[in-house]
Amino acid sequence: MFRIRLLESPMPTGSKDPDVLLAWLLDSMGLVKRKSEGMTIEDEQGALHRLMRETLLREPLRGWDTKALGDACGLSQTGMHHQLVKLKESGLVSVETKGRWHIHVLRGGSISAAVDLVSAQARAILDLRLSELAAAITESDERMAVASEDEEFGFRVGVAEPGATADGEDRLDALMRDLGLNGERAKPDDRLARQLFEEMAPSGRAMTLLTLADKTSDSRSRVQRTVERMRVMGIAERIPMLDRIAQDVYAGLMRQHDARGEEWLMTRGGLGRLDESVSKALIAGVRKKSLNIEKVQDILAQVPLDAQRVLLNTLGGRMPYGIRIAGRDGAAVKERVMRRADRTLRRLRTVAQRLDESLAA
Repeated sequence: MFRIRLLESPMPTGSKDPDVLLAWLLDSMGLVKRKSEGMTIEDEQGALHRLMRETLLREPLRGWDTKALGDACGLSQTGMHHQLVKLKESGLVSVETKGRWHIHVLRGGSISAAVDLVSAQARAILDLRLSELAAAITESDERMAVASEDEEFGFRVGVAEPGATADGEDRLDALMRDLGLNGERAKPDDRLARQLFEEMAPSGRAMTLLTLADKTSDSRSRVQRTVERMRVMGIAERIPMLDRIAQDVYAGLMRQHDARGEEWLMTRGGLGRLDESVSKALIAGVRKKSLNIEKVQDILAQVPLDAQRVLLNTLGGRMPYGIRIAGRDGAAVKERVMRRADRTLRRLRTVAQRLDESLAA
């Protein structure tokens, strides 16, 4: 069964070292664990790297049986089995049976051909699985009323063809697991990713992490980790909750006035940076205790958003952020994820071609 993880990482620009290029490929296809900072390329060359470098890259179509592979790279039978399972699931290696032997070859006869085949297969399967996801997302124009300020930071998605449904699971459970949203070490009955998705998919409004934690009856830290996986994949995004600014500014004004007084509000509190009519209206409301959230919202309506954020910060608050599904409907979310996947697959093909050229030199 086809299964890989696509991980976007900086390309090894300009490098012609086969070991560097191979290490990047294996890492970006999720076939090895992420490396630690500061390690040399020699430190990073694990069993799978050695297996590929010493056998399949040297003679792609020789027809390697398990014993020959193990002898060439020094792995035990158990180690060979573990690594070959990953290579077969990823689609890099194909297997045929001759008698009692399983014969392994690099698909297409080169690493660039193998990655081309993997890329086409991965794209088709991801398109299929994202169609399942898209069908569960409710269309909402209200959801996208506020522009996102979320910056893309990497990309990570699991790609696995549909398999048999496990006991106690349904197709949405399987989809969350196969896309990698449950995490690498999730317990079989962990359905937090599904719960969060089911809360956000029909909603037209962003929700804070605290709200999501309350709705799922789970800890804020676990919710945050799962939401981060959704953001990295591209199905969720963080946006500023502009409707909460007036509420937080009001709370800050009242709290700081009681603690530090009007002079502090006008100086270090930031009111002195605003237009005089705005600062006077806010100070007068605080002094008379007649201010409320609605009045703050009306007074700040003429103030640019950036200035409102600065005011909130100087009053000791922080810009409130919420999490939403990253598109008005399922089709938009699917297109967003596929665009990121296509970019990662293009990088894989480019580096694989460069690796072939480096090996031939």
